[in-house]
Amino acid sequence: MSPRVDNGLLENGDGYLWQGVKPEVKGPPPHIRAIRGCLDVLRPAWMSKPGAGRESGLKQQQQQQQQQQQGQSPPRRRTAYLDGVRGFAALLVYCMHHQLWAHDKFASEQILENAFGYERRHYFACLPGVRTFFSGGHFAVSVFFVLSGYVLSTKPLSLIHAGEYTKLNDNLASALFRRWLRLHLPIMITTFIYITSWHLFGYRAVPDPQGSYRDELWNWYVEFKNFTFVFRTGGEPWFTYNFHTWSIPVEFRGSIVIYTALQAFSRCRRNARLAGEVALIVYFLYIADGWFCALFMAGMLLCDLDLLAARDALPPIFSRLQPYRDPIFYTLFGVSLYLGGVPASNFDLTTLRQSPGWYYLSFLKPQAVFDFKWFFLFWAATFLVASIPRLPWLQRFFETRFNQYLGRISYAFYLVHGPLLWTVGDRLYAAVGWEHEDSAIKLAGWFNRLPLPKRGPLGLEISFLLPQLVLLPLTLWMGDIATRLVDEPCVRFTQWLYRKTLPKSAA
Repeated sequence: MSPRVDNGLLENGDGYLWQGVKPEVKGPPPHIRAIRGCLDVLRPAWMSKPGAGRESGLKQQQQQQQQQQQGQSPPRRRTAYLDGVRGFAALLVYCMHHQLWAHDKFASEQILENAFGYERRHYFACLPGVRTFFSGGHFAVSVFFVLSGYVLSTKPLSLIHAGEYTKLNDNLASALFRRWLRLHLPIMITTFIYITSWHLFGYRAVPDPQGSYRDELWNWYVEFKNFTFVFRTGGEPWFTYNFHTWSIPVEFRGSIVIYTALQAFSRCRRNARLAGEVALIVYFLYIADGWFCALFMAGMLLCDLDLLAARDALPPIFSRLQPYRDPIFYTLFGVSLYLGGVPASNFDLTTLRQSPGWYYLSFLKPQAVFDFKWFFLFWAATFLVASIPRLPWLQRFFETRFNQYLGRISYAFYLVHGPLLWTVGDRLYAAVGWEHEDSAIKLAGWFNRLPLPKRGPLGLEISFLLPQLVLLPLTLWMGDIATRLVDEPCVRFTQWLYRKTLPKSAA
């Protein structure tokens, strides 16, 4: 056997010179490796052993271990809290959809989606600020869009500040090439698995299955191609195989706005660029009905200001406000929580004016905005994202391990929570006594199989909370699996595909 060598140029990775002879290493038999592979797939990420997982995760864990051995605390990314905000927002979407679905027979939308005291209904779940945790899904979507504008702008704005225009062009080309695929491939895969399971196992869900699997595939294809066309001007905004994904085409259109604005403002002076970003927000919010574009642009503006602040290059006006920083951002945070509870049951402005605490605010709605809730949610989401890094206790909350975990699986969690609600959740709610209009006939045999008391405040009943002991962990688990088997591979695939299109010199 070849002599042992340390750090030799011909070392083959196991400490021996490469001469065609390798020490015999006995591994587990193939069936054991297969079983272990399946268990690794099914095991949630938070239960993984140290050192397991992807290569990047291994490298990060090794760095953290070295820092701990040296008595240093591992550094956290400056924007790590954004992951936590995104994950917590996904959890709020889950909460709203489960609340409205389970309480359908109680006209929950007219209660939970309206202000405290509307039509003399006074529920704890509708109190300002509190309602966010029961029906804050629209608020959460607004936060998603601001975060996307922020994150998509971070690298390009850094290159603009550094004057690296060639790298900026490369970055924007790569991002724009990959964006549609990155957003829509996970939807395509998860919904395909969803509809296939209906015909494979013979159960009913939402929507009602087609007569045959072939008809189902054709209907799914027709809907999906129309749903994902960025320039569509008519038809339903929903993808009936997963209604909750309505926000993804909006996300893509907002991304196009960000990439276009970055390119347009890339050569501008600092103040001109900031003025251009503000002008676009005003245009989208007050002149055209482009509320989602305004949310993305608000994220870009906040990112630009944060990067300038890190370089101590903010416009002079911000230094004059520095002594009042804490009162300003505590006020913005409070206003954000209040505006985030804007009534959202319908588009009628009369409803808003009849809602306690919203009469005078209703006159702030611009003429251009059709659905008034998005105007108020724009300010709520912008103020929230601006406040979090300036309120240390709030930033630490979103940097907790659980919120960071939610952030990592947030997209897959968002995609699977609806199908799980319409399959497992629908049957479990029916079994404990909750009746939904869509399931009154097809799940008649499930009703009151395990009746539980409906005692407790609205949204906190025993018969609602106990099923969450099954539904929430199950949805988190499925989101974790879908992240590793669908979302992350889709990200890697889009990166690989883009590299394959480049000339060899560029690649």
